[in-house]
Amino acid sequence: RCVLKELESLGKALYGAKLIAQRFEVRNCSHQKDPVSGSACLLSMIEEGNPHHFFIATQDQDLANKVKKKAGVPLLFIIQNTMVLDKPSPKSLAFVQKLQTDQLVPEHQKQSIVQLKEKEGLAKREGDRRRKRKRAGGPNPLSCLKKKKKKTQEGQEPSAEKKKRRKRKRNRVKAEAAVQSVQKNEEE
Repeated sequence: RCVLKELESLGKALYGAKLIAQRFEVRNCSHQKDPVSGSACLLSMIEEGNPHHFFIATQDQDLANKVKKKAGVPLLFIIQNTMVLDKPSPKSLAFVQKLQTDQLVPEHQKQSIVQLKEKEGLAKREGDRRRKRKRAGGPNPLSCLKKKKKKTQEGQEPSAEKKKRRKRKRNRVKAEAAVQSVQKNEEE
C-alpha cells in the first residue's frame, strides 16, 4: 500500500507504473495509518528472515544493495524488457551453507568432536600448513622453439654482397630489356 501511495503522490509521470502495480495483489503492511516511502516499506516487510518468502522486484540500486545484505531474499530486475532473477547474494549463500552443516551434525556432537581433537592433539593449528605438491608439467615452451642461427660479422658480409649482386643482375636485365625494346622500336 505504501508503494501505491508513493506512486499516486508522484503524479502523472508514473501513472503507467501505478496502473501496473494496482494489478498485483496488495499486501497489507504495518504503515497503514502513516505511509512511508516504498523502499522503506519493502525493507520492513522482509525483516526477520523474510517469513512470507517475498521476492523484491526493483530498478533502484540503493534498494537492491540493501536487499542483498539480507539473507534469503530473491531479487528481480529488468534488463532490456526481460525480467532477470539475480544470483543469490553472498549473505544468502553463507546462510544456506550454515543451515546445511547444522542439519548434518548436531551442535552438541560438534562440541564433543572439537574436544576430542584437542585432547588427541589433532586440532588445526594456525602455524601448520600443508605444502602444495608440485605437479609434473610439460616441457618448457621456450625450449621447444627452433634454434636461431648466430650471425657473425663474417657471415653478414657475404650475404650483403650477394644481395648487391642480385640487384645488379636485375638492373642489368631490366636495362638490357629496355635497350632491346628501344632498338626494336627504331627498326620498325
